[in-house]
Amino acid sequence: RHFWGWLNAVFNKVDYERIQAVGPDRAASEWLLRCGALVRYQGYQKWQQDYNGLPTGPLGRYKIEAINATDSCIMYRGFDYLDGLEHVTEIKLQKCIYIQDECLQRLSEIKNLQKSLLQLKIISCGNVTDKGIVALHKLMNLEYLYLSDLPGIKEKETTVHILQQALPNLELELDLE
Repeated sequence: RHFWGWLNAVFNKVDYERIQAVGPDRAASEWLLRCGALVRYQGYQKWQQDYNGLPTGPLGRYKIEAINATDSCIMYRGFDYLDGLEHVTEIKLQKCIYIQDECLQRLSEIKNLQKSLLQLKIISCGNVTDKGIVALHKLMNLEYLYLSDLPGIKEKETTVHILQQALPNLELELDLE
């Protein structure tokens, strides 16, 4: 188990030179696919899941629109890859064992995501608590938030109230015990 944690940390290490060389969308795609997530590009219906099949072409042509991190090993240390993404409208974090409150706080502080992110689903991420969910109030344009199977959420009513105060247009769907 310790070995896998170490290996996942290696997969999540940010290569800033790579971001400069190939642009934020390509570098983030490489990171996400390395960690087992899927990406969908603007103007495409198909999810990209094969690292070796990443599309080639002019740099900056493929803009990440959606991220599905189900069962992936993404962790806080790799979140710098998200900073340059300007077109991400939806993110799904499901069964991500390394996602915790700090990740959601970091996500909500990314200026580009504050503008572009419309839909967020957080499902079966056992390390997420009320603190992480409350941090999402900074995602000003978030229209839809789905929360399911999050045992770390203990103050459901308070957390929901804080989010609804900060984001009056938010559609919040809860499947919590």
